[in-house]
Amino acid sequence: MMLFSSTHSAEAKISVLAFQLFILTPAVAAAVPVALPGCPETCGNITVPYPFGTRPGCFREGFNLTCEETPGRRPKLLVGDGVEVVGISLPEGTVRVHSKMLGVSLPLNTTSLPFNASWSAGLMATGRPLAVSSKHNRFVAMGCNLLASLVIDSDASDSVSRYVSVCAALCSGDSEVRDTSCSGVGCCQTPIALGLPSYMVQLSELAVESSGFGAFGVGLRALFIADQEWFSRKGALLQLDYFGDQQRTIDTEVIPTVLEWWLDSNRDRDVFGRGPDGNSSRCLSLNSNFIVYGDRWARCNCSNGFEGNPYIANGCQDIDECQHPDLYPCHGTCINLPGAYRCSSKKNISSLPGLITIIAVSAGFGLLFSVLGVAKLNNKFKQRRAKKLRQNFFKKNHGLLLQQLISSNKDIAERAKIFSLEELDQATNKFDQNRILGGGGHGTVYKGILSDQHVVAIKKSKIVVQSEINQFINEVVILSQTNHRNVVKLFGCCLETEVPLLVYEFISNGTLSYHLHGQNENSLSWKDRLRIALETARAIAYLHSAASISVFHRDIKSANILLTDTLTAKVSDFGASRSISIDETGVHTAIQGTHGYLDPEYYYTSRLTEKSDVYSFGVILAELLTRITPVFSSQSSESMSLASYFVSLIRDNRLSDILDSQIVEEGGTADAEVVAKLAEACLSLKGVDRPTMRQVEATLEDVQNSNVHHNSHITRVTQNVTKDQSYNGSKGSEGTRLYSLEKEFIQSSEIPR
Repeated sequence: MMLFSSTHSAEAKISVLAFQLFILTPAVAAAVPVALPGCPETCGNITVPYPFGTRPGCFREGFNLTCEETPGRRPKLLVGDGVEVVGISLPEGTVRVHSKMLGVSLPLNTTSLPFNASWSAGLMATGRPLAVSSKHNRFVAMGCNLLASLVIDSDASDSVSRYVSVCAALCSGDSEVRDTSCSGVGCCQTPIALGLPSYMVQLSELAVESSGFGAFGVGLRALFIADQEWFSRKGALLQLDYFGDQQRTIDTEVIPTVLEWWLDSNRDRDVFGRGPDGNSSRCLSLNSNFIVYGDRWARCNCSNGFEGNPYIANGCQDIDECQHPDLYPCHGTCINLPGAYRCSSKKNISSLPGLITIIAVSAGFGLLFSVLGVAKLNNKFKQRRAKKLRQNFFKKNHGLLLQQLISSNKDIAERAKIFSLEELDQATNKFDQNRILGGGGHGTVYKGILSDQHVVAIKKSKIVVQSEINQFINEVVILSQTNHRNVVKLFGCCLETEVPLLVYEFISNGTLSYHLHGQNENSLSWKDRLRIALETARAIAYLHSAASISVFHRDIKSANILLTDTLTAKVSDFGASRSISIDETGVHTAIQGTHGYLDPEYYYTSRLTEKSDVYSFGVILAELLTRITPVFSSQSSESMSLASYFVSLIRDNRLSDILDSQIVEEGGTADAEVVAKLAEACLSLKGVDRPTMRQVEATLEDVQNSNVHHNSHITRVTQNVTKDQSYNGSKGSEGTRLYSLEKEFIQSSEIPR
């Protein structure tokens, strides 16, 4: 078997300026000789240069290819046993092919013996001048707890295994599959020491104690040899696809692999002539270089300034550099020379007066243009530096990942756009102070007008920490997958600033918090409050059960409910939200929320469930009924919780002590009592005692339609919420304990936001 290496000191000296012949388009190849006379030069859109060929008499021994032409389909160029060729390069001496993955199922068996298989790029084991390029490829293994090895095929050597490449991959938890660096966690890659036509592949299972890796601890392992440059660009997406669907990825994914080829200086001596001394070898075509590897292998390349096929007589033709001023600049008169070109200056001025005149005029204009030029260069330098900075921010803010997400998901692509900073600068008049809609400690919201005259709200954060960047990506992903009239619509985002910008639909009438607690002269009517509560409940219920994947908002509060000109509610701010799969009921996560709205059970257990949003919504219902802030000061200047205070009054039948007088004046007392009982159920300390948002939505619909009587105790809510003993069994002791627990929770908790 022939062994090939891709490290050749002589080849490094070759400089190919114009003609690369990494051949993909026949238009380039048609300008210079490529194949032997009378032989096809292309197969489909792939150029086939000699010594390769597809017909007898058109190729050297071992360089035969097959052009498969099927009516109605594009022609395919094949090598060996049917592997597709997608490019041939004469200067680099490479053939680019499409190979497949090798899938191995683990656990292997009960013994410690490794799994053995073979990998081939479709080449015959012997007699081929083609081999895997060790310079351009990497050996890759994907999966968990494995040791993968490339071994020289025993048919090509002795019985003792000779290792060519070895790598190991471990996993200790489900979250680690998100590491797409392929550096040993769920994926490993390693250089290939020897380039061969085929290899033996050995795979052993590594025993790891208490891996806790769930479903990824077993299943298929993927082994393949891939073009290093391609894998550096596509490897991350390939890993995500593999851990998403192993079988489909292994069966369908096409892997680019680079092969390397050389001519045999003895067998192919008719291709190489003899030099003037009669001993040294040269290439058949003039104006070409002879490249030697070892004692036997050789290749040819056209010299600098020439292009074509060095294996054909007179195949290397001179490049007319004067016809390509973009590649070969000349600020005078261009004169083409064999293998080069000359750029001569314009005719010299012979007369002294003319020379003096030219110098004087040039000095005057030079002084003028130097001033203008310095200013222009300085401005261009600033623009270039700003562009570079925007590109760095784009990469830092996961722009490439978001681009891949948008390009791979049609629904997200239709709903979310990546805006440039220049677009948003124009939309906000360079973020003019007069365009500010509102803001706080975390950022500012600007009003913007896009080029298509859409009015938008642009959220610009102030905090520069990685957690904020992650929340931003989280909000983009969640909002781009939701579609509900009561959820704020996301138009897109901008990633070219230090902190990413979000672009929402413009909601002109402020927040529910402002209308309830601000200095607004026109307070909300009871009818509007009831409708806003119902619309908000519909949005949250949709997020919990009707969206493509369940979403727990985690920061439901009146400040995150926006109102349109018609007082339609829009739920916003999904930075802290969590996506939950259909079969999950909760997730353990770092505590995050807002004082006065945070679920006590979530605070003490760190387990986030849909009932956590129900508790926060109960606080909003209490705000709508009382117009009191979630945390307020008592007469003794002590901070009090609206939730605990409200529940204690309801259980003492003292709703009238806290009910907003406007509701009484509008005759909404009976409906308010039903809503108060609903709020009490939502504010239960235990999540299991709270209704679901679907039940809350149904109850509010009945109230709005006047189908619930004030003495019905919310018949649409679950039984464990409506029993009389739940409301009246221990009014004194339970009410006091609830207030103490809530008060202690408010004073002791430090909740990041």
